[in-house]
Amino acid sequence: MKRIFFSDLHLEDSGSEVFRGFVSMVRHEARIVDEIYILGDLVEMWVGDDDTSQAAEQIVSVLREASADAAVFVVHGNRDFLLGDHFCERTGATLLDDPFILDDNILLSHGDLFCTDDQAYQDVRKLLRSDAWQQDLMKKSLTERQQLGKQMRTQSMQSNANKSTQIMDVNAAAIAEAMRATGATTLIHGHTHRPGDYTKRGADSYRRIVLGDWQDCGWLCRQTDNELSLECFSLTHYAAFEAATG
Repeated sequence: MKRIFFSDLHLEDSGSEVFRGFVSMVRHEARIVDEIYILGDLVEMWVGDDDTSQAAEQIVSVLREASADAAVFVVHGNRDFLLGDHFCERTGATLLDDPFILDDNILLSHGDLFCTDDQAYQDVRKLLRSDAWQQDLMKKSLTERQQLGKQMRTQSMQSNANKSTQIMDVNAAAIAEAMRATGATTLIHGHTHRPGDYTKRGADSYRRIVLGDWQDCGWLCRQTDNELSLECFSLTHYAAFEAATG
């Protein structure tokens, strides 16, 4: 079994180096892996599956192409929780619950649900994920939703600027509880932008692989059979493969 896991690309400008790196990476990896897992925040902002912007259409096209060769799975992040059924129909991707247990021992999550020290964030998260709030939002026009999304993003940045880095990290007790409840021995998540491969030792030991956000480089976790490894690569790394294959 060959899989890759990645998150926190925050795609926005289809002409950016990060966007080009994403396209090249997915096209190449889809040919050599069995499954692709996107663990949230694929985009900077997703306000509905009716988005027909150039960036949105290119994302749909790339994932549809990839899903012809590999199974594609998506977990909602805090930027793209409005990805829905129409997106999945167009791309061939499958939405997964957060958290999601894989192979009975790997727990997948975007990661924000474990940031329980930030109660204000958890309250907002609960509201934004509610059916009532989302149904009300989707009654608005796409333009109205885009404007609201920008306002919410600005407010979030201002709020985070006044928070300690510790409060925005995952809570160890929340993770330990989830690992015990699911019987998982490995957790793969993103969100915190603190990439690393960590081992918690003791009675409740587990491995935690944290995916990085795509800025100066790209990040993914690669699974080959029972082996997992965290990789950091140049955003132009896959361009040569794409050029060679046309």
